[in-house]
Amino acid sequence: MEGQRLDIFVSEKEKITRSSAQKLIESGLVTVNGTVRPKNYKISESDNIEVDFPEPVPDAALPENIPLDIVYEDNDVIVVNKPKGMVVHPAAGNYSGTLVNALLYHCGDGLSGINGVIRPGIVHRIDKDTAGLLVVAKNDVAHVCLASQIKEHKADRVYRAIVVGNLKDDEGTINKPIGRHPCDRKKMSVVPGGREAVTHYKVLERFNGFTYIEARLETGRTHQIRVHFSNIGHPLMGDTVYGGGNTLFEKKHSSMLSGQMLYAKSVGFIHPKTGEYKVISVPLPEWFEKVLKSLREQNG
Repeated sequence: MEGQRLDIFVSEKEKITRSSAQKLIESGLVTVNGTVRPKNYKISESDNIEVDFPEPVPDAALPENIPLDIVYEDNDVIVVNKPKGMVVHPAAGNYSGTLVNALLYHCGDGLSGINGVIRPGIVHRIDKDTAGLLVVAKNDVAHVCLASQIKEHKADRVYRAIVVGNLKDDEGTINKPIGRHPCDRKKMSVVPGGREAVTHYKVLERFNGFTYIEARLETGRTHQIRVHFSNIGHPLMGDTVYGGGNTLFEKKHSSMLSGQMLYAKSVGFIHPKTGEYKVISVPLPEWFEKVLKSLREQNG
């Protein structure tokens, strides 16, 4: 089978459809000699090809009585302040305790079905260890409207973050494509040929060795803010996955950080029914304010 395409090889060896093989490859679940390769990679006799099949996903998410911090709700949308540590929707290793499980209990059948029974209502996501505002669609019309706004860059998603080091400019834009990390499928990376990713930022406050910023997403790639700032040499404070967590301050206050210092503080969108542009914002959580206070005290 020397010279055969990778997707055809995996399809024939694992007795799955070619499209299923391609999905595995595009998800970074197939490696050649420890490295993720494209589906059209031509295999060699000496190649060691490994396929990591994901765990089976349940047929549907189930309602669970989990408290929700609801910031805004009407018949079309619900805006939730997601806590740190909560996964947005069921996936491998997290089939319960997610935001979707809580939403199903609160809304019943009142969520959009476009994303299927595992991700009802979910228009956009934030990482497990990132807290903050998430807009959820309660019907399909609202879902299509909100999703198109995000795609066309009409929705506003504003974050607050603390990055390691002092940014050179008071404001700027990071425009670098993001894709799956070539060696670690659990991570994302700035890669040639990746999907367009644009982050705008401005400096709010400077400290010794850290910068407090506001970041606005023009696009919404997985781990976008974390990857972008890591790539320019300023990983997020506490983000051990992308290069943070190594300073004396971070080590001293590790229990206070518990993950990356990133908070989805504000969302703006055109209401799918009224056409009104709504901006919903919340104060910084206590844990974020504590870190800022410590930095200010350190600055003296």
